[in-house]
Amino acid sequence: MKSDAYRTEELPIYESLIRERGDVVEEARAVAEETQQQMSQALAGHGAALPEPAGH
Repeated sequence: MKSDAYRTEELPIYESLIRERGDVVEEARAVAEETQQQMSQALAGHGAALPEPAGH
């Protein structure tokens, strides 16, 4: 096994799945990074206020 991650050109099945369904791994990575930034801001007191629960 290589010490670094396989490139997609070495994995034709992976390329085919990306074309069919999108790059779910990259999308998940982007969402995780955005969530991490939002949580860091929230913990630092810079996040947006949460909406009041309905009925209050």
